Amino acid sequence: MRKTQLLTLLLGVSLSAFLIVIFFIVFFICFRRKESSSIDSDQYDVESLDHNKQGFSSETEELVSFQGGEDLTICDILDAPGEVIGKSSYGTLYKASLQRSGKIRVLRFLRPVCIVRSDSKEFNGIIETLGFVRHENLVPLLGFYAGNRGEKLMVHPFFGSGNLSDFIRSGDDESRKWINILRITIGISTALDYLHTGMQKPIVHGNLKSKNVLLSSSFEPRISDFGLHLLLNLAAGQEILDVSAAEGYKAPELIKMKEVSKESDVYSLGVIMLELVSGKEPINENPTGDDEFYLPDFMRNAVLDHRLSDLYRPEILRSDDNLSEECVLKYFQLAMSCCSPSPSLRPNIKQVLRKLEEIGKC
Repeated sequence: MRKTQLLTLLLGVSLSAFLIVIFFIVFFICFRRKESSSIDSDQYDVESLDHNKQGFSSETEELVSFQGGEDLTICDILDAPGEVIGKSSYGTLYKASLQRSGKIRVLRFLRPVCIVRSDSKEFNGIIETLGFVRHENLVPLLGFYAGNRGEKLMVHPFFGSGNLSDFIRSGDDESRKWINILRITIGISTALDYLHTGMQKPIVHGNLKSKNVLLSSSFEPRISDFGLHLLLNLAAGQEILDVSAAEGYKAPELIKMKEVSKESDVYSLGVIMLELVSGKEPINENPTGDDEFYLPDFMRNAVLDHRLSDLYRPEILRSDDNLSEECVLKYFQLAMSCCSPSPSLRPNIKQVLRKLEEIGKC
């Protein structure tokens, strides 16, 4: 009898101890899960906070309008049916019809991951600087929209006459007329002069190429994309530079986008001038074997080999009875000086304009 009571007592103690152990194990597992969940939640909140800092505000949207864009509204921009007219790694261009006003505008969507931190005074200052730029040969910024999810939209007027690159290679007789070549060159140079010397804080274009020169119906040029690199982070800016190199407009001294300068803008201008006078593309984008081609190098070799017929299109001389070959060759020499491999040997933009004025009188 006593043995039975003792056995029952031992079993009761053992069972109680076992239950206590189980209780502590369950409690420990639940505690660890709760702690892990709390850590994950904290990490999520930090990531969300960082993401929200990419916009002007984490809760509101904002539209800043500039001269010519006073009638813009957020609803106009967001509800406008759009047609994609250009794409890049850092954004998309849309041709949009604003339903309230009926105006055609270009909307440039900038991917949030490609822009610099937009919660800073510096970013707001860049937007204001670009928005206040007004020149007859520059495409103006009419408005800038910042959404509550980090999205950014730049609003520009739409020009329907195409870009300079297409114009040069269209085969149109107008592209071979000396008066148009000179008008376009002077217009681009005047716009660069305004950006380089006419602003309180100079602006380097940073991505000048014939595709970024829009034309009016009377062949007046309007430069787009000036200063866009200032809004992009290092990775996106570097991609612009890589594309510029692939298309033949990058100055040889440039390695990083942050190194763009007035001198590198002048180099790109020289390449465009060579395009205008020769009708040739700056580079062979898909070279095979010995097919590599770079316009400034081709022109230097043509001069050394005395191949004057390769320097300009013969139709240019026939477009103007009063035009001499000497005048066209002076234009060519100016283009080549702009394309000097050494930045210190390139003329500044005011020197370019003075030389163009002399050429226009010859």
